Amino acid sequence: MSQPVLYTAIKGAKLPKRGKVRDIYDFGDQLLIVVTDRISAFDVIMPNGIPDKGKILNQISAFWFDKTQAMIDNHKISIEVKDFPEICQSGVAMLVGRSMLVKKAQPLPIECIVRGYLAGSGWQDYQRTGAICGIKLPQGLLAYSRLNNPIFTPSTKAESGHDENITVTKMENLIGKEMTEKVIEASLKLYSWGRSYAEKKGIIIADTKFEFGLRDEQLLLIDEALTPDSSRFWPQDSYQPGTTPVSFDKQFVRDYLSTLDWDKTPPGPELPDDVVENTRKKYIEAFERLTGKTFGQQ
Repeated sequence: MSQPVLYTAIKGAKLPKRGKVRDIYDFGDQLLIVVTDRISAFDVIMPNGIPDKGKILNQISAFWFDKTQAMIDNHKISIEVKDFPEICQSGVAMLVGRSMLVKKAQPLPIECIVRGYLAGSGWQDYQRTGAICGIKLPQGLLAYSRLNNPIFTPSTKAESGHDENITVTKMENLIGKEMTEKVIEASLKLYSWGRSYAEKKGIIIADTKFEFGLRDEQLLLIDEALTPDSSRFWPQDSYQPGTTPVSFDKQFVRDYLSTLDWDKTPPGPELPDDVVENTRKKYIEAFERLTGKTFGQQ
């Protein structure tokens, strides 16, 4: 197992903007997004990463960007290092597989959450109110039940800490009614198509988060798409409503952390080797099921 890539630096380039997982280099009209192996849980970055996680996430996003191009344009230009700016050519090994050159866009200040199953905070909301973010659901649903009609539940984008669920009305106040309608339509279409595709590969995409941006007044899908970091992935063959599903995503890490006497504030605890290895295996399995390719042999 390779060593995790936790931080990146491109000689001669400005220091990147570092998110929880991504290092973003600004090249004027374009951005280079380098997906590291950092992993966060409960909004805290763990001190050790998951080897190859960044490569897996980057290549899953590229896969979906290509598959959904006809539905809505996206920011992807290339994941081939030969297509990157000249300054990147000396750091090829570090960038291969985990980097994407993209069109720069102005991000909308909204997290676009689509829920197709009753899980997480949605399940908690349903238990209290019979609804998720004010959207009424049928009575008597079990935890992890499939929703026949996926629902759109927006939230704000927090630079740090937790995002805040908001109403569609507040979303309209932030980005306008017409743009809100476009974003909701695109989010539901992308999720529904992706959910159906993944089911044929034996994966349930329970919910997901999309981000959109504007470039020359055109709406683009940006950031990442339908990855185990932005979605809940479950194996279809063992799924049973009312029973906690096995997870392909970082739920494995969250479950481990929940057993600790840790207050979910920085610094995060070191992840033991077995948690790291098992999490890596889950990400690889998700990649291989979705794409039909063997990881590392594409």
